[in-house]
Amino acid sequence: MAHAFAGGTSAICRCPHDPGRVALVSRPRHRLRVLASSLPTPAIEGQGVELSVTTRRGRVLPVLKDCSLRVPPGQLWMLLGPNGCGKSTLLKVLAGFLNPSSGTVYINRPCSYVFQNPDHQVVMPTVESDVAFGLGKLNLSLDEVRSRVSQSLDAVGMLSYSQRPIQTLSGGQKQRVAIAGALAEASKMGVIKAVRKSVGAGGEVSALWVTHRLEELRYADGAIYMEDGQTIIQGDVSTISKYIKKKQARYFGHFEL
Repeated sequence: MAHAFAGGTSAICRCPHDPGRVALVSRPRHRLRVLASSLPTPAIEGQGVELSVTTRRGRVLPVLKDCSLRVPPGQLWMLLGPNGCGKSTLLKVLAGFLNPSSGTVYINRPCSYVFQNPDHQVVMPTVESDVAFGLGKLNLSLDEVRSRVSQSLDAVGMLSYSQRPIQTLSGGQKQRVAIAGALAEASKMGVIKAVRKSVGAGGEVSALWVTHRLEELRYADGAIYMEDGQTIIQGDVSTISKYIKKKQARYFGHFEL
């Protein structure tokens, strides 16, 4: 899991069978090419999401432009695109850290956000205490807390590190701890296949992972590709891989003599 997730940012959500989906903002518009023939009720959905910022001189700069996406329940999806195309900004909008200028966002709760730099998120002295930290708000019994912590650490391959001081971990190990904390709050460990460096499909845990590394697609169930602040295409891994490789071939073809 550490190799699959190195350097990325993700949102991990629990998706109930009778989802209590919350609309964060209205005024939907959407223009995304959706390649799946039949789509289940999504765990994460954005329609026509836009975000603009105003400079000190009053100039309005668009950051996100009419972004639409759907992440099915119980699956790991990648959000791909070149550096600076708006991937992390879109994820922050979906997670509720930024308010979009327009558009609609629906997301099943609870939803956890894993930062790219784990030092911004891993704060407790030991691995076990850090994973348990977010459970304090859930009014769980001590046995339930211990069970969730053990299962989530086992899911990311860090169970044997439970008593290890945080400062002795590598960056990748800290990121696993951060992911374990998100999974502990979601409390749906059965679908996590972290030993195989992936999040398995099925069950009730969904994840959206931000990356610009095409090789990470092999861990995903599907992907969304972005460019210049827009979602361009969404579909299965094979379709997105072919789309990106064709774009790369056309780009490098311009330099051939």
